[in-house]
Amino acid sequence: MTSKVVYKGDLRTECEHLQSKSIFITDAPLDNQGKGEAFSPTDTVATALASCMLTIMGIKARDQALDITGTYAEVTKFMEVNPRRISGIKVAFTVKGILTDKEKIILENAAKTCPVIYSIHPDIMKDISFNY
Repeated sequence: MTSKVVYKGDLRTECEHLQSKSIFITDAPLDNQGKGEAFSPTDTVATALASCMLTIMGIKARDQALDITGTYAEVTKFMEVNPRRISGIKVAFTVKGILTDKEKIILENAAKTCPVIYSIHPDIMKDISFNY
Protein backbone atom coordinates (compact mmCIF):
# COMPACT_ATOMS: atom_id res chain seq x y z
CA MET A 1 0.00 0.00 0.00
CA THR A 2 1.28 3.48 -0.91
CA SER A 3 -0.86 5.84 1.12
CA LYS A 4 -3.83 6.19 3.39
CA VAL A 5 -6.39 8.96 2.92
CA VAL A 6 -8.83 9.83 5.69
CA TYR A 7 -11.87 12.09 5.29
CA LYS A 8 -11.66 14.61 8.14
CA GLY A 9 -15.02 16.25 7.51
CA ASP A 10 -15.85 19.68 6.11
CA LEU A 11 -14.51 18.66 2.63
CA ARG A 12 -10.97 18.01 3.94
CA THR A 13 -8.81 14.91 3.63
CA GLU A 14 -5.57 13.94 5.34
CA CYS A 15 -3.17 12.01 3.12
CA GLU A 16 -0.36 9.96 4.65
CA HIS A 17 2.55 8.48 2.70
CA LEU A 18 2.98 5.20 4.56
CA GLN A 19 6.70 4.67 3.96
CA SER A 20 7.83 8.12 5.11
CA LYS A 21 4.88 8.97 7.38
CA SER A 22 4.71 12.42 5.74
CA ILE A 23 1.25 13.97 5.66
CA PHE A 24 -0.53 16.59 3.61
CA ILE A 25 -4.12 17.76 3.60
CA THR A 26 -6.47 18.63 0.79
CA ASP A 27 -9.49 20.91 0.81
CA ALA A 28 -12.21 21.39 -1.73
CA PRO A 29 -11.53 24.59 -3.70
CA LEU A 30 -13.57 27.77 -3.28
CA ASP A 31 -15.30 27.22 -6.61
CA ASN A 32 -16.50 23.78 -5.51
CA GLN A 33 -18.05 24.44 -2.09
CA GLY A 34 -14.75 24.35 -0.19
CA LYS A 35 -12.61 26.67 1.87
CA GLY A 36 -9.55 26.50 -0.41
CA GLU A 37 -7.25 26.39 2.62
CA ALA A 38 -4.99 23.72 1.12
CA PHE A 39 -4.25 22.02 -2.18
CA SER A 40 -7.37 20.59 -3.79
CA PRO A 41 -7.15 17.06 -5.17
CA THR A 42 -6.95 18.47 -8.71
CA ASP A 43 -4.23 20.91 -7.58
CA THR A 44 -2.19 17.92 -6.45
CA VAL A 45 -2.52 16.31 -9.89
CA ALA A 46 -1.27 19.45 -11.66
CA THR A 47 1.48 19.96 -9.11
CA ALA A 48 2.52 16.31 -9.38
CA LEU A 49 3.24 16.88 -13.06
CA ALA A 50 5.73 19.66 -12.31
CA SER A 51 7.25 17.77 -9.38
CA CYS A 52 7.73 14.64 -11.48
CA MET A 53 9.27 16.58 -14.36
CA LEU A 54 11.67 18.36 -11.98
CA THR A 55 12.62 15.04 -10.40
CA ILE A 56 13.45 13.49 -13.77
CA MET A 57 15.40 16.62 -14.72
CA GLY A 58 17.28 16.32 -11.42
CA ILE A 59 18.18 12.70 -12.13
CA LYS A 60 19.43 13.59 -15.62
CA ALA A 61 21.31 16.64 -14.31
CA ARG A 62 23.03 14.52 -11.65
CA ASP A 63 23.96 11.92 -14.29
CA GLN A 64 25.45 14.71 -16.44
CA ALA A 65 27.21 16.38 -13.45
CA LEU A 66 25.07 19.50 -13.87
CA ASP A 67 23.84 21.67 -11.01
CA ILE A 68 20.27 22.91 -11.50
CA THR A 69 19.66 23.67 -7.82
CA GLY A 70 17.05 26.39 -7.47
CA THR A 71 15.20 25.43 -10.65
CA TYR A 72 11.48 25.89 -10.14
CA ALA A 73 8.15 25.46 -11.87
CA GLU A 74 5.07 27.66 -11.80
CA VAL A 75 1.90 25.63 -12.31
CA THR A 76 -1.52 26.77 -13.54
CA LYS A 77 -4.45 24.37 -13.64
CA PHE A 78 -7.48 24.89 -15.88
CA MET A 79 -10.85 23.35 -15.07
CA GLU A 80 -13.97 22.53 -17.12
CA VAL A 81 -17.52 21.68 -16.11
CA ASN A 82 -19.96 18.98 -17.22
CA PRO A 83 -18.24 16.89 -16.08
CA ARG A 84 -16.01 18.83 -13.71
CA ARG A 85 -12.45 17.96 -14.66
CA ILE A 86 -8.96 19.25 -15.35
CA SER A 87 -8.86 20.53 -18.92
CA GLY A 88 -5.32 21.85 -18.99
CA ILE A 89 -2.09 22.23 -17.06
CA LYS A 90 0.47 24.93 -17.74
CA VAL A 91 3.96 24.42 -16.32
CA ALA A 92 6.56 27.16 -16.73
CA PHE A 93 10.03 26.11 -15.63
CA THR A 94 12.76 28.55 -14.69
CA VAL A 95 15.95 26.55 -14.97
CA LYS A 96 18.96 27.64 -12.93
CA GLY A 97 22.55 26.83 -13.75
CA ILE A 98 25.01 27.38 -16.55
CA LEU A 99 23.96 25.08 -19.38
CA THR A 100 24.91 24.61 -23.00
CA ASP A 101 22.20 24.42 -25.65
CA LYS A 102 22.77 20.66 -25.84
CA GLU A 103 22.37 20.28 -22.05
CA LYS A 104 19.15 22.29 -22.16
CA ILE A 105 17.72 19.94 -24.80
CA ILE A 106 18.78 16.90 -22.78
CA LEU A 107 17.03 18.21 -19.66
CA GLU A 108 13.88 19.25 -21.52
CA ASN A 109 13.63 15.87 -23.24
CA ALA A 110 14.15 14.10 -19.91
CA ALA A 111 11.41 16.16 -18.27
CA LYS A 112 8.96 15.21 -21.00
CA THR A 113 9.45 11.51 -20.20
CA CYS A 114 8.29 11.64 -16.58
CA PRO A 115 5.73 8.99 -15.56
CA VAL A 116 3.08 11.55 -14.60
CA ILE A 117 2.99 13.18 -18.04
CA TYR A 118 2.27 9.74 -19.53
CA SER A 119 -0.41 9.13 -16.87
CA ILE A 120 -2.43 12.27 -17.62
CA HIS A 121 -5.17 11.75 -20.18
CA PRO A 122 -4.16 12.85 -23.69
CA ASP A 123 -7.21 15.16 -23.91
CA ILE A 124 -5.79 17.30 -21.10
CA MET A 125 -3.83 20.20 -22.62
CA LYS A 126 -0.23 20.34 -21.40
CA ASP A 127 1.54 23.66 -21.99
CA ILE A 128 5.17 23.17 -20.94
CA SER A 129 7.81 25.90 -21.24
CA PHE A 130 11.41 26.26 -20.15
CA ASN A 131 13.03 29.60 -19.33
CA TYR A 132 16.75 30.03 -18.75
